[in-house]
Amino acid sequence: MTTNSIPSNSSEWAGMVAVDDTALAVTDTGGSGIPVVYLNGQFATQGYWRRVISELGSGWRHITYDERARGKKSKLSADYSFEAAVRDVDAVLAARGVDRALVVGWSYGAFVGAHWASRNPERAIGAVLVDGAEPYDWLDDAMEQRIRKLFRRMGWFTPLLRPTGLVPRMSAAQQAESNIELGKISRESELGPVLDKISVPVRYVLASGSSFGSKGDEQERVRASLDPVFERNPNLKLSAKVASNHGSILKKDFRAIADAVREVNALDRADH
Repeated sequence: MTTNSIPSNSSEWAGMVAVDDTALAVTDTGGSGIPVVYLNGQFATQGYWRRVISELGSGWRHITYDERARGKKSKLSADYSFEAAVRDVDAVLAARGVDRALVVGWSYGAFVGAHWASRNPERAIGAVLVDGAEPYDWLDDAMEQRIRKLFRRMGWFTPLLRPTGLVPRMSAAQQAESNIELGKISRESELGPVLDKISVPVRYVLASGSSFGSKGDEQERVRASLDPVFERNPNLKLSAKVASNHGSILKKDFRAIADAVREVNALDRADH
């Protein structure tokens, strides 16, 4: 299917999409533009993308959603696994009648986007991966304990913030397990083959400096793990390395992300 035959939905829509044992809060701007699906950070919400969406403008069809137990409306689930997050991409696309889309993921969402693009070469226009999906073995026993301790410490005040939608409606143990699972998925032996298999255009936008929970130059060493990936697979390239850090990249460098989206779409159009 070419980009010209992507189904369009002329009207803006917001509502709940049922999947498995839960339902996700979804927003779809509609229109005949290229569908862009935004994949959130691990415990973030769809509101984080507003600057990128504004920068790209109304010529695109923007689809955002809150993952299970995230935001104010998405429902609880018995399954917060990474595989569930990948399945949710398909559920949202099916519910909105979209056969082919460009995925944009930040942090945890970048891993989801990489897996989805790798598994769906005929349905993926391409992907923009924002400071995530780097194959690096950062999880060991000491790090597991560090993660569990961190989320236990946060557990006393996060329930107070849940009504605002700023933190997930997951227990501290569930959040820790999700983070530990991400560490396993991040391993070079796990993620490397996924990235090597991708056959559609992928552009990375990388931050600088540290991220929440990292120490010293830990995060920069993680990002450097992409260099051999770029050498092995020419479909994957660095679009920009920006000055902002992991947590502020969507706020401060939204233009670089929007530029990468345009770049991926232009490459797809050239192929069709």
